[in-house]
Amino acid sequence: MKRTLGIHLLALSLAALLAGCGSAPPAPEPGLARVLAPTGKLRVGLYPGSPTSIIPASGSGEARGVGHDVGRDMARRLGVPFEPVVFERNAEVLEAGKAGRVDLVFTNATAERARFLDFSPTVLEIEQGYLVPRGSAIASAADVDRAGVRVGVSQGSTSQGVLSKELKHAAVVPTPNLKVAAEMLSSGKLDAFATNKAILFELGDKVPGSRVLDGRWGLEKFSFGIPKGRDAALPLLGELVAAARADGTVAKAAERAGVRGTPTPGH
Repeated sequence: MKRTLGIHLLALSLAALLAGCGSAPPAPEPGLARVLAPTGKLRVGLYPGSPTSIIPASGSGEARGVGHDVGRDMARRLGVPFEPVVFERNAEVLEAGKAGRVDLVFTNATAERARFLDFSPTVLEIEQGYLVPRGSAIASAADVDRAGVRVGVSQGSTSQGVLSKELKHAAVVPTPNLKVAAEMLSSGKLDAFATNKAILFELGDKVPGSRVLDGRWGLEKFSFGIPKGRDAALPLLGELVAAARADGTVAKAAERAGVRGTPTPGH
């Protein structure tokens, strides 16, 4: 089964490349796409405000984001409709993935999340760091863990789980969403906000005078996750990720979304 899925998808990818840039790939054999998209549509769970997930359309522009754009490309390769399913928070996306209400989530592939999701190979790496507001005396990531410092995190996030254990002096303050986090930074209710730097740079654009600190406290490895019980789809998912990386789809999605915070080579 695994070899068959890989051979079929490789054939589809090669056919698409031979057909020329922008051409739609031939439809998969009956039943192949349903391994990954059992409803006949590829439902991708997303949350707004993160260039790794989705930045909603504004004005005449289109929605963008790595999860959004690569998910759409995967649907194209499979020959099925793409259905972005947008939730307010990443925690809700993960819950939907766990319950099978979406077919794919694009998220940091942690050991905890591997308990209820099966992951593709790594698609993208992003540093984890801190954003501080205008006038902050905090100079680098190494200076954050001090008494009296209030560090915001997204409720239910990797940052909350890790920093609640690692920070010995600073207080970890959960926030319901990124909009509230920006307001709390601007109003002085937070001294820093922690997450991956792709989100921090995007958030910083909405908080005048803020800055992303030098240094990092971790590294997120983003992958596509599927609900447990659908492991037969993993070979197909791996082939889709490999094809998207090989032909530049991932790089173009990251560039279009304005992803910042990828590790410097050698670090």
